[in-house]
Amino acid sequence: MEEKFIPEYSGVLRSHRIEIPRVISKCGGMRIFGRRIKSLVFSTDIAIIRNINADAVIAVYPFTPQPIISHALIMASDIPVFCGIGGGTTTGMRVVQLAADAEFQGAFGVVLNSPTPNETIKEVSAVIDIPAVITVAGERDDIRGRFEAGAAILNISAAARTPWLVEKIRKDHPESAIIATGGPSEQSIEDTINAGANAITWTPPTTAEIFKTMMEKYRSAM
Repeated sequence: MEEKFIPEYSGVLRSHRIEIPRVISKCGGMRIFGRRIKSLVFSTDIAIIRNINADAVIAVYPFTPQPIISHALIMASDIPVFCGIGGGTTTGMRVVQLAADAEFQGAFGVVLNSPTPNETIKEVSAVIDIPAVITVAGERDDIRGRFEAGAAILNISAAARTPWLVEKIRKDHPESAIIATGGPSEQSIEDTINAGANAITWTPPTTAEIFKTMMEKYRSAM
């Protein structure tokens, strides 16, 4: 089948935007509120988020979730944001309140950490109308229990074992919605897609790394 020609315009000032790996377009994606999502950028850097061609943002970070951070990201982003609301160190009713607040601010979904008890997922799902995304870090996670508690999407993050785990879960739960980390290369992303991931999370270069490349280019032109 002949590949379709897709006209493209990037301008001058935005021509150095970050491009996600094109291999991600091979996955089928998932439809949330009518919007098809294949790629999610793993970042809380607003400058990165505003200058990348990902379909959505997965905004999780290794600190206690704070509404002001979620509000800033949702307000500044021009693509859907999935907000981290804890579930590990941050537990109980605080997680439920964070979930409700994220929805009220316009989040497309909320992301819970892998240690989150099923009871908390159930409480979160009872108060929000956006999808609850539960992170899966290994094969010992109770996937069936997660779905029964109200999780709508799995976020599989198992390092090098991610493709294997995606394939295992897809076999056991063929109709499940799966987001998965793509890994460090196009090959690892493709392996994850072939294993059955609906959407891929991708970690972009940091602003410091991008600045380094730009400064080297500027210096060489002097």
